[in-house]
Amino acid sequence: MPNASHRPDGQSQGHSRREFLTTAAATGAAIGLGGVPAFARTSNKSGLGPIVLGSGDHQYECIHDWGDLPRSIRYGNTHGVCEDSQGRIYIKHTVHATSDSPDAIVVFDPDGKFITSWGAEFKGGAHGLHINNEGGEEFLYLCDPPRGLVVKTSLDGKHEVFRLGVPDVSGLYNNAGEYHPTNLAVAPNGDFYVGDGYGKSWIHHYNSKAEYIRSFGGPGNQLGQVSCPHGIMVDLRGTQPELVVADRSNRRLHRFSLDGRVLGLVTDELRSPCHFHTRGSDMVIPDLEARVTIFDGDNKLITHLGDGENYGLRGEPREKFIPGKFIAPHSAIFDHSGNIFVVEWVEVGRVTKLRRLT
Repeated sequence: MPNASHRPDGQSQGHSRREFLTTAAATGAAIGLGGVPAFARTSNKSGLGPIVLGSGDHQYECIHDWGDLPRSIRYGNTHGVCEDSQGRIYIKHTVHATSDSPDAIVVFDPDGKFITSWGAEFKGGAHGLHINNEGGEEFLYLCDPPRGLVVKTSLDGKHEVFRLGVPDVSGLYNNAGEYHPTNLAVAPNGDFYVGDGYGKSWIHHYNSKAEYIRSFGGPGNQLGQVSCPHGIMVDLRGTQPELVVADRSNRRLHRFSLDGRVLGLVTDELRSPCHFHTRGSDMVIPDLEARVTIFDGDNKLITHLGDGENYGLRGEPREKFIPGKFIAPHSAIFDHSGNIFVVEWVEVGRVTKLRRLT
């Protein structure tokens, strides 16, 4: 969930118009005179024909409401998404008040068929979701801001490795109620970093045994300070691993070394960056202010996808959502084939698959 002050500004109009022209041109090229080509025949639950976003080497068919959700489960705000080594997609959501099932974790196969659900304890608090392969075994890391918890579990949730609360040893908190972790990242050596995005805006560094090492960042807008470090990632695209933080309230990405030294900022083409994921040299950034952005290896813009001006729709029923436009992207990943999955901070939840066409 965002700070109440985050709303699309006047800059979005120029981007939206360019996106519309790009999308229209791409859609026209895809359909041509011979009807819908084979690569764009996937059905769209909006009832419309294929919706194509992007341009050049980054064109995607936009498939909203991906996945066959059982009738017993109704999404609340869809906050987290990840993919395991078998191509299974995990969705983390807060659970809608009308849902018969309290499970906050839903698992689908690569084709969108429901496999299982679990995680009732995260109902209402489901937020950050990260998957990590450690010695051939995969684990999920889950952040629960309302309860101030970070939990590491097996993929089925049946084996809990650890559960961490407020880092009292840091000396930064007067009580547990000040700590609201939003996301975390894991380094190649097993160290992990927790962003206290909805709390006091510190980043906490732990070793692989979940032992506290240090804290850095802290609230502010100066170099080295962060305001709502909502998303966090270890970036392996360069010669050395870097910690990249979605410094959301400051509308920028903050780059740190793995020991907390400041390396720089990325400020262009960002509104309210929530999180990120990489594939090759590309980085996908879900931006809470109604679009999904892709950067290249130099953190320069490749394209904006689904650029919308409909942030106010997040509390509306699904039939009012505009096909091909995002409302409040909260998390996004590349899958193993280069498709993108986007989950949004909307009251009825929305999972969108952007199926890569090129």
